[in-house]
Amino acid sequence: MTEFFLFLLVGFLAQAVDGALGMAYGVICATVLASSGIPPAQVSATVHFSKLFTTAGSAAAHGWQRNVDWKLLLRLAPFGIVGGVVGAVVLTSIDASIMRPIVTAYLGLVGVWLLVRSFKSLPEVPIGLPFVAPLGTVGGFLDAIGGGGWGPVVTTGLLGAGAPPRFAVGTVNTAEFFVTLFVAASFAIAFASGSWDGDGSFETLFPAIAGLVLGGLLAAPFGALFVKHVRQILLLRAVGTLITLIAVYQSWRFFG
Repeated sequence: MTEFFLFLLVGFLAQAVDGALGMAYGVICATVLASSGIPPAQVSATVHFSKLFTTAGSAAAHGWQRNVDWKLLLRLAPFGIVGGVVGAVVLTSIDASIMRPIVTAYLGLVGVWLLVRSFKSLPEVPIGLPFVAPLGTVGGFLDAIGGGGWGPVVTTGLLGAGAPPRFAVGTVNTAEFFVTLFVAASFAIAFASGSWDGDGSFETLFPAIAGLVLGGLLAAPFGALFVKHVRQILLLRAVGTLITLIAVYQSWRFFG
């Protein structure tokens, strides 16, 4: 029971940040699970199964608050799904940890750029398919192999390219539901077919999954409200600060 309430708190805080800034649910939850000694593939599967529910709640909340650019969503989600399925196949077959330093370096650079951009008067521009396609594919792939990465990669990419912060966050959160659905299905198929043993028993993780789900669902409406009412420049600075801190923390873990 203690473990359930611990992960309920983790899920609530992670989803509150994710819903408001378009990232961090997967990163925070995966970090907590990995620190408990759980293998990477099982961490990613656990996070994605819990995200099935939390991303549905977040997508509904952002849709209700009109934070979603539906044209961008239709371009983004399919490529995220493709990248996510490929990432799930890779993770259940080989060790994908080699990607972590590369992703960390990317996040650090983009975080600094967003902070710089927030102090300049740069125009918001429409985001075309030639940019969205690779961004969504890479975001989905990295999300699957790391348990979290869709928001940090895709939200920061869209903001760096000039997308309006409110709609970038709302659209990325909504698209994440569809990416998560297919990634979780890929893990389930791999487990059911016997091509992946899950690195152990999932029964012991039920309290953690239940806590993450309930905490995330409780926090989902607050993130959508925050995105709708906060000043766009402050939202951009908050995203830049968060992603830079994530990059610094991951670098410390990797090199330390």
